[in-house]
Amino acid sequence: MGMPRILIVDDTDFDRNLLRNILVSAGYEIAGLASGGEEGVRLFRELVPDLAMLDLIMPDLNGIDTLRRIREEYPEARVMLCTSVGEEGMVDLARRIGAKGYVVKPYQAVNLLKAVERIVGPPGKTTGIKWQ
Repeated sequence: MGMPRILIVDDTDFDRNLLRNILVSAGYEIAGLASGGEEGVRLFRELVPDLAMLDLIMPDLNGIDTLRRIREEYPEARVMLCTSVGEEGMVDLARRIGAKGYVVKPYQAVNLLKAVERIVGPPGKTTGIKWQ
């Protein structure tokens, strides 16, 4: 087993790349990148990552619905929401559906990495989850 593998789901190229760069430079492995919720659900099935990071606002399937779909199929899935300022009300809902945490945009590397480490542990360390 290698380092924690992370799936990034965001419809904005800029945010997707920024997230990827912060995570990769810290030593995390990116399992995949999706530009929308539907693709995110499909990639989650395919890759079964250690963590999925979902943008809240996406045109096809928003972060809440994407989270719901993933958790229906994978109750153990670890999912984080990425929200912009002013969307904090959604965070409570996300938590109730099973989100493990959230980060606020614009991303600050230190906060982002702390939040990720709380969920999957430091980069280079296995998470110990055994998928069926």
